Amino acid sequence: MNDTPSRESLASVLGGRKGAVDASLPPVGFVVGWLAAGQSIAWGAWAAIGVAVVVGAIRLVRGDRARAVVVSLAAVIAAALVALHTGRAQDFFLIQVLSNVASALLWAASAAIRWPLLGVVVGLLLGQKTRWRKDPALLRAYSIATLVWSCQYVLRVLVYVPLWWTGQLVALGVARTVLTWPLQALTIAVSGWVLYRVLPADHPGLRLAEPEPGKGQ
Repeated sequence: MNDTPSRESLASVLGGRKGAVDASLPPVGFVVGWLAAGQSIAWGAWAAIGVAVVVGAIRLVRGDRARAVVVSLAAVIAAALVALHTGRAQDFFLIQVLSNVASALLWAASAAIRWPLLGVVVGLLLGQKTRWRKDPALLRAYSIATLVWSCQYVLRVLVYVPLWWTGQLVALGVARTVLTWPLQALTIAVSGWVLYRVLPADHPGLRLAEPEPGKGQ
C-alpha cells in the first residue's frame, strides 16, 4: 500500500522561533543597561522592562494573544524585582535558572509516567487532545522524544548555574541568548528525528491514525 499520508514535521507544528527570539531580548536589555550605567541594577531593570514593553507591543500588533504578552512582561518585571531586592545583578536570571530546573524534572517525569509532555502539546495543537495515547507506538515515540526536551533544560541548567553562582552577568546574557531559540530549534529538529526513528515506517506520524470511513471505532 503506497497510500501512506505524508508525515508532518514537528517543526511545522511547533514553530516558535519568533517567541523564543522575543524572550531573549529583555535579558540582553538588562545586561546592556547594567553595563551602560556603570553596573547599575536599577538601570538594567528599567532597560529590560522597557525592551519587554516594546516587544510586547510588537507582539500585539502581530496578533499574539494579550494574555501571553502580559505573562511575558510580568516574568521580566518579576526577574527585575528579584535582582533589585537581592542587590545582585545575576539574580535577574534566577527565575530562569529555577524554571529550567523545574522544566527538566517535569518533562522527564512526564515521560516516566507515560504522559509525555511533547505528546500533550502536539496533541492539543493538532486538535487530537490525548487520543494519541491510544496508539502504543505513538506513546512510546513521544515518551522518548520528550526526553530530548528534558535534556535541553538540563543543558541550560549546567551552563547557567556556574555562571550565576560566580556572578558572570555578561556571560549569562550571552548564554541566555545562545541557549534560547538556537537550542530550541535544535531540540525540535532532534526530537522530531528521534520520534520518526522510533515510529514504524508505515505509521502516519504525529497524529493518531483516524479510522477509515465505514469501519467504525
